[in-house]
Amino acid sequence: MPQGEGQTAGEALSAAQTPSDLPTPGQHGTGSLVALTMGAIGVVYGDIGTSPLYAMRESLHAASYDGLSPADVIGVISLLIWTIILIVTFKYVVLILRADNRGEGGTLSLVALVQQALEKRPVWLLGLGMVGISLFFGDAMITPAMSVLSAVEGMSLVTPAFTPYVVPITLAIIAGLFVVQRWGTGAVSAFFGPVMAAWFLTMGVLGIMHLSDDLTILRALNPAYAAGFVVANGLASLVALGSVFLAVTGAEALYADLGHFGRRPIRLAWVFFVWPALTLSYLGQGALVLSHPEAAENPFFLMAPPWALLPIVILATMATVIASQAVISGAFSMVKQAVRMGLLPRLEILHTSESQEGQIYLPKVNAILATGVIILVLVFASSSNLAAAYGIAVTGDMVITTILASFVFLRAWKWHPALVAAILVPIFAIEIIFLGANILKIPDGGWVPILMSSVMILLMYTWVRGTRHVQAQARRGATTIEALIEMLAKSSRLKEVPGTAVFLTSDPDIAPAALMHNIKHNHVLHERNIIVCVSVATRPFMPDGDRIKIAKLSDRFTRIDMCFGYMEETNVPKALALARKQGEKFDIMSTSFFLNRRTFRTSKTQGLPTWQESLFITMTKSAANATDFYRIPTNRVIELGQQIII
Repeated sequence: MPQGEGQTAGEALSAAQTPSDLPTPGQHGTGSLVALTMGAIGVVYGDIGTSPLYAMRESLHAASYDGLSPADVIGVISLLIWTIILIVTFKYVVLILRADNRGEGGTLSLVALVQQALEKRPVWLLGLGMVGISLFFGDAMITPAMSVLSAVEGMSLVTPAFTPYVVPITLAIIAGLFVVQRWGTGAVSAFFGPVMAAWFLTMGVLGIMHLSDDLTILRALNPAYAAGFVVANGLASLVALGSVFLAVTGAEALYADLGHFGRRPIRLAWVFFVWPALTLSYLGQGALVLSHPEAAENPFFLMAPPWALLPIVILATMATVIASQAVISGAFSMVKQAVRMGLLPRLEILHTSESQEGQIYLPKVNAILATGVIILVLVFASSSNLAAAYGIAVTGDMVITTILASFVFLRAWKWHPALVAAILVPIFAIEIIFLGANILKIPDGGWVPILMSSVMILLMYTWVRGTRHVQAQARRGATTIEALIEMLAKSSRLKEVPGTAVFLTSDPDIAPAALMHNIKHNHVLHERNIIVCVSVATRPFMPDGDRIKIAKLSDRFTRIDMCFGYMEETNVPKALALARKQGEKFDIMSTSFFLNRRTFRTSKTQGLPTWQESLFITMTKSAANATDFYRIPTNRVIELGQQIII
């Protein structure tokens, strides 16, 4: 971070008081309620909206280990419908959407809320945040592969001759999807809502068309049939439950995208549009299978009349591309927050829209995701095979959300423990059952998201531990800023030069290394010296009134503490402009920014294990340039090197 490395997680998650003028839910999304609701349909519900392509099919396949009876079909449909009701409608739409951090949602927002309530950052909280981020990243890699594959496979029903081309066309679509990320999605995002609205309408209409195939499917609306299926099949029902959970993958997007659209549009889109369409689709698929058991092979596409099959396959492909785009954008946003919170090294973050701050592109993250998705498609080759890898990341993320939410309800909202237990314990129990059901998939592909998440956790743990160790090393023998000012006041050997020097540091009590090197090697001291300490708050956005704090250390030294929200850009020159408004006089054109560029050498006698030292050093080399990260004019930057043995 400042000094050319990173801010520790402790500093980045430093607690701050919550002013009343911060954004409120929905404030970041601008436009009419209708426009925001349509936007939510297009972005928030892309993933869960494409789950009918495979959730019903895979659930029936899992339930047919000893033959598929009509009772099994009704039981599976009942499980699908009531899983959506309990997990999505009750947990997320009713409860979790209330837990916003000044209008923003997502795992890290919950972590920040819990930290504010606890007034500290315990290790377990940081660990839960890491696991949540890693699971989301794993889900972001599996979703495009699963969704696009399942849609393109519909072409095999149009003509069996198309079967050999499913994987190549899927790869072409995915490659194109990741290539266009560089230019952003602003130009095409206006079509997301209408396309997904057409998709949900199509699902609902197809479902209604087939309800009359066998009206006994309406019994699935009674939760007793879901419970009866589980009781009748015992532990064997866990196999089916692992596939039933595919119906709610993407539910986390309701919470993660809260800041983009607001609570009300997301709820309206779900209650009046998405939820009815999903329910009708599953009921229609169930009625079709009851009347034509052979349709269990691919019940969604077989609901379509022959003349409409090709248009629906094309619409499904468009819907899965939109769903994949939403997940990829969510991964960019999540990684950006992790970087701001000091859990990952600085990464290059490019803005693809001049008007929408949320439209960002992370080249390295995009490359990693693209590589992972392509490998998944090549290895698994079909959505049925990939279904075994799908679900563990989502169930794990949901369990973490429930745990964090319980602390928010208890400590932040002061709910009675009995009320919290009555609401969350049943949800937690259901999610644990689903997690156990998905664990059974590990040998068949469930190891994929576990491996992805483990690598991500290892990287974050190494970065947090490494930055703490580096800061401890830097403090050894360092001079305090007060001692330096006192020493300079007694010294007459330094030449004073006009202008202002800005020194960035992550430790406000220690004299910045760049300042010490400038004095030692150049023997000069600027007329005005500003020590800038950048930190990240536990809130998503900071109002300008609370952005900076100025402390006059001496006639020549001033310290400015800058605080940014974890969803904001760390624009140091823009924050310095606020200091000028508060009376700090300097001319930006005669100001030089001194940055410390650190290089590291491993040590066999101290510090981290050898493998972790090597990994940390590799991560530091991949970090983005500090000049770009802090939006500092390149022609005003002076970098001074420092070598640290870790």
